[in-house]
Amino acid sequence: MHPRILYRSRTDTRSSQRFFAMEVNLKDKIDKPVFHTVGEAADSLGRPCYVVGGYVRDLLLGRHSKDVDFVTVGSGIDVARAVSKIIRGHLAVYRNFGTAQVKKGALELEFVGARRESYNRDSRNPIVEDGTLDDDIARRDFTINAMAVCVNADSFGELIDRYNGVADLHDGLIRTPLDPDITFSDDPLRMLRAIRFATQLQFTIVKDTLDAITRNAGRISIISRERIYDELTKIMKSARPSIGWTLLLKTGLLKLIFPEMAAMKGIQVVNGIGHKDNFFHTLSVIDNVAAASDNVWLRWAALFHDIGKPLTKRFDQAGGWTFYGHNAVGAKMIPRIFRRMKFPMNEHMKYVQKLVELHMRPIALVEDGVTDSAVRRMLFEAGDDVDDLMTLCAADITSKNREKVERFRANYELVKQKMVELEERDRIRNFQPPVNGNEIMRTFGLGECHEVGVIKERIKNAILDGEIPNDYTLAREFMLRFASEALGLAPVQETPPATDTPAGQPV
Repeated sequence: MHPRILYRSRTDTRSSQRFFAMEVNLKDKIDKPVFHTVGEAADSLGRPCYVVGGYVRDLLLGRHSKDVDFVTVGSGIDVARAVSKIIRGHLAVYRNFGTAQVKKGALELEFVGARRESYNRDSRNPIVEDGTLDDDIARRDFTINAMAVCVNADSFGELIDRYNGVADLHDGLIRTPLDPDITFSDDPLRMLRAIRFATQLQFTIVKDTLDAITRNAGRISIISRERIYDELTKIMKSARPSIGWTLLLKTGLLKLIFPEMAAMKGIQVVNGIGHKDNFFHTLSVIDNVAAASDNVWLRWAALFHDIGKPLTKRFDQAGGWTFYGHNAVGAKMIPRIFRRMKFPMNEHMKYVQKLVELHMRPIALVEDGVTDSAVRRMLFEAGDDVDDLMTLCAADITSKNREKVERFRANYELVKQKMVELEERDRIRNFQPPVNGNEIMRTFGLGECHEVGVIKERIKNAILDGEIPNDYTLAREFMLRFASEALGLAPVQETPPATDTPAGQPV
């Protein structure tokens, strides 16, 4: 007979005594060879053994979970060793942590002995002692992660739910099993985890748990930036990242871990004129991008796109609020923020920086006139990232003024169409000038010097401005003419050697 769980809904405002009955058919859900194998290994040692934590949560939610954690009363390493012998998997033992992992192909199983934990004030690393199953469940961060399912043969599929985790899953709630102040003070990373789970699952953090995060926000200082980055990235990969960023602001964590973002919050009013709240505008842009793309770095670019506005905000008596140059200022801020927050200082940082710098360009093209030259330059500067730039630009069109939104969308479509036409005709994206520096030096008998750069830049601008097509022969003719008229240079070699293959030839 399958376990039957009775629980009370704790969020029903009409009746706090309303009860629900739910069939929790976990025996069928874990009726897989791997769970029977682990149960068999545990039974051979006379050890109770349970699937615990996130796997149980996701099992009940019907979500895929790749991590399977097992707890046994006694040595988890012994059970792992027995399992590895049965399935002939690779065993890795971590004696300092009392854990072991068994891997075979894509299968990864983690084993640990039940334990109790205590903490020192200045560290989130616990002092660990052997404990009971109840001790182990009680140390878990949230009720929805504090459930266990037995894999031993005589109780296979039995759900252990000491803290009403099933009820909280049903009601969409995040709460701690024990006192939330102790939970978050002991391990402050759990504050970010609460917000991350609320974002991923679109659950509500209950009031006493949320209030405890606010009271303990300062404790985040003992958490490494790398750990914080991991949690923020998981928030950004969620369907609606704005949930997490709103909670970070509400709890006071945002100003401690990302003050530049917190500085965007608020509306200033002068002479009855106010600007929009750039924080909440940014959240709308992130959600718009998240709905359009799984690219997490494009989502980060959305979050950073207006980061320069607090530093560039000015009030003009004639024109109202301005944020001139906020894109350039924001782009310059990116490396410093990435370095401080332990984000990767690699091509991802450069990608975000580029999109922040260029994010206003598509709409600005319409205001300045959609010339072929301006669109070519945007294509050239954005390169392979131009499609992501246009996604960000579309996401940035947010306003309560419907007429304004429709006008901006029409302008966006105009630029997009012009891009397609020019790219098909001129092949500008990521192009290099058809005549390269080596050929310029060889043609005019020059070494490395200023004049070579001037000629190469002039050829590039001539193509971008539409003076000449993106064509090698015409570019070489333009080079000879410009070098003679502007720099007084005569070629020492009129034509390139027959073996030359110009590096910038259109592709």
